Order: sequence, then C-alpha cells, then structure tokens
Amino acid sequence: MSESRLVYSTESGRIKPTETEPEPAAKLFKDGAVRIERQTKGRKGKGVMLVVGIDPNEHDLKKLAKTLKSKMGQGGALKDNVIEIQGDDRSKLKTLLEAQGFKVKIAGG
Repeated sequence: MSESRLVYSTESGRIKPTETEPEPAAKLFKDGAVRIERQTKGRKGKGVMLVVGIDPNEHDLKKLAKTLKSKMGQGGALKDNVIEIQGDDRSKLKTLLEAQGFKVKIAGG
C-alpha cells in the first residue's frame, strides 16, 4: 500500500482567492489645509482629535502619528489615512502641526 496519498490540497477547489482591498483614498481638501476635527461618536463619550487631509504619498503618516502622539503625551492610532489622537487639546496639536510645516484649520465646534 502506498503512503503518498493526497489528504489536503489548496491547489484547487471552489474557494476563490480574495482580492486585496485597495487602500482607502485620503480625504484631501482643495485649499491644501489640514483639518483637526473632534469626534466622540461611538467612543462612549471619550473624545479624540482627527487629523484629516494629509497626503499619504507626500508624508509618512505612521512616523508623523508617532511623533504627534509622543509630543502630545497621548495615545492614538492611524486608521484609513486619518491620524487619531486621544484627548481634546486641539490648540497644542495645531501648533505642533504648524511647526512641521502644515497649514492647519480647526474644524467643528
């Protein structure tokens, strides 16, 4: 009796390979300014600041997010080309971004 019978193979079958989803396009504004928005929706009342409008092709968003988080002394994340920083100190965040050379506007109330 042969010991080399096929038990499992991923070569064929009805499961089609999944296509990789394209990276979401960054929300860029015509005036070239970066917006700082405040959001509490879906966060159990905790506020976060969203930095929107930075072109991911020109800037390393991961590195920028890490720098901002460390200088702010806050946590945060990078999701869908939007930098999230915990807390609500938009004026400090604005000065940090302006020091990096960005034109910044504070959006929302």
